[in-house]
Amino acid sequence: MFYFQLVIMAGTVLLAYYFEYTDTFPVHIQGFFCFDKAFSKPYPGPDESSNVPPVLVYSLVAAIPTITILAGEVMVFFMRSEGMLEKTIVTADCCYFNPLLRRIVRFLGVYTFGVFTTTIFASAGQVVTGNQTPHFLSACRPNYTALGCHSNLQYITERKACTGNPLIVASARKSFPSKDAALSVFSAVYTVMYVTLVFRTKGTRLTKPTLSLTLLCLAMLVGVVRVAEYRNHWADVLAGYFTGGAIAVFLVTCVINSFQQTKPPPMPVRPQRPESVLGMPMVALPCVESPLEKLSGTQIQHKAFRHETFLQFVIKDGLDSSFLRREKQEMHPMTSSSVLLLVFL
Repeated sequence: MFYFQLVIMAGTVLLAYYFEYTDTFPVHIQGFFCFDKAFSKPYPGPDESSNVPPVLVYSLVAAIPTITILAGEVMVFFMRSEGMLEKTIVTADCCYFNPLLRRIVRFLGVYTFGVFTTTIFASAGQVVTGNQTPHFLSACRPNYTALGCHSNLQYITERKACTGNPLIVASARKSFPSKDAALSVFSAVYTVMYVTLVFRTKGTRLTKPTLSLTLLCLAMLVGVVRVAEYRNHWADVLAGYFTGGAIAVFLVTCVINSFQQTKPPPMPVRPQRPESVLGMPMVALPCVESPLEKLSGTQIQHKAFRHETFLQFVIKDGLDSSFLRREKQEMHPMTSSSVLLLVFL
């Protein structure tokens, strides 16, 4: 099972790589209207010149959750009481993990899988839709005279309508959804859910909300900057927010059980002995069969008459011990106990 998970992770990484850095999945060529003002914003330059460059976004996406999870797991492990610690060593197919290392690998592994999954979702949406960025016409530089554009209602569908840099034009066709917005929100929501569900702060109620709102605010600012620099539309950013947030919530709630400790299966309950009113265990006594149960009706009446006569003699004159022992063996256990009580009285 462990090797199978490694294969899934490797396949996810490779698929994200092919979407991002190769032409294996060509972008859909979508047409445009002549002189469309929605796509005529000035070209803001490459992504590296942005106020929030991809290097900064990816660094924060990788660093903030990793540091938060490492610090949180170490604090929880050493602050947890002795009775709450996991006693067993959890094993995989090839490796042995103690509880602390197991939780760290599990949470960071799922987070890494979510990052590449979010990248695949965003890249697939961009490739399939081919929606243009607000600065598409500035990057495309179409020859309106050669295309015969005489009105704003004329729709251009020619693949060779653009005369600009092919790499810039291809990048300008990948707008929906915003990948940076999706990754930033995924990272923020995953980290916020970890802080909210794992951290236990005593004495202050504003620590977790402050940290959580700060992370969410940083993620939202990434999308706002993308819109302000004419790199994405508002619809692209909102779709990226939804994609990243949905993937984070799904992984946290359905895959890693909201960061809770996994509990071993319950042991089978052994049948317990019945207890008395005082709480002491009752001892099962052997069942003594009364000799009266084997007698017929006539014999029972005869025995009852003999017992009554015997009691009268005992009370009046008394009997010797040998006769008394012989009669006790023939009598019911409860009757013999009564006779002994009467004799001593």
